[in-house]
Amino acid sequence: QVQLVEFGGGLVQAGGSLRLSCEASGHTFSSSAMGWFRQAPGKEREFVAAISAISWRWSGSYMYADSVKGRFTISRDNAKNTVYLQMNSLKPEDTALYYCAVGAGLRATVDRSGYNYWGQGTQVTVSS
Repeated sequence: QVQLVEFGGGLVQAGGSLRLSCEASGHTFSSSAMGWFRQAPGKEREFVAAISAISWRWSGSYMYADSVKGRFTISRDNAKNTVYLQMNSLKPEDTALYYCAVGAGLRATVDRSGYNYWGQGTQVTVSS
């Protein structure tokens, strides 16, 4: 059974940083793309960042939502079955519940339907 557990959320002032972690178990981690999504109250869950599987020919290829480009960085450590999201220069509009997800394939995608396992989420709150 695949399990994803997110860590690292919290309350931070605007301009601050947080690093989210997502530990996966029960799955061949290195063979799947991984993604981060977020959902603010009253809004749809939206794509944040994704990273391809290490075995994909564009290994380590990345995708970012326009709203986070230049501020957020996604990375993975296959030895630890962990994906990270480093978030810098945080803004109040980044406030949301952040979810990590396991991709159904090798390649990073922005499409929610391209992910078949989801964590429970970790709350990020950015105060102004």
